[in-house]
Amino acid sequence: MNLEITRTEPSAPAQQFTVLLSPTRRGARLARLLTTAQLATWGLPSGSAAQIVSELATNATRHGRVQGRDFRLDLAVQDGGKLLRIEVTDTCGDRLPPGPGTPAAPAAESESESGRGLLIVEALADRWGVASGPVPRKTVWAELDLVP
Repeated sequence: MNLEITRTEPSAPAQQFTVLLSPTRRGARLARLLTTAQLATWGLPSGSAAQIVSELATNATRHGRVQGRDFRLDLAVQDGGKLLRIEVTDTCGDRLPPGPGTPAAPAAESESESGRGLLIVEALADRWGVASGPVPRKTVWAELDLVP
């Protein structure tokens, strides 16, 4: 008698990529480059995803940096290839960014080039949010629908 046992986990992503990066400008740039390369390997468009990763990684290096601790980039294709989930996790969980719908543009009179990252994420992502924990971490995530 030949019995075959098959175990399936429908929630497990078919394609997943995770990397730890230094919380520096070089680490943020590398996050974007690795995203572009990985999505090309998977045969997925990378324009919006690379921009979202760039903004989230830059925020992790500017606002979530803790000396000696890396930030983590996770990419996962979920829901049968219909969804790309991007997560950037840093170790500064006590400094949470504003959630979806609340980021405000910097004042017009300020010539600052910063302060627009989450506005860009909100404009490009289909959904995004912030998750706390486990201590001392926080994760800012964004999702892109891959099929209309």
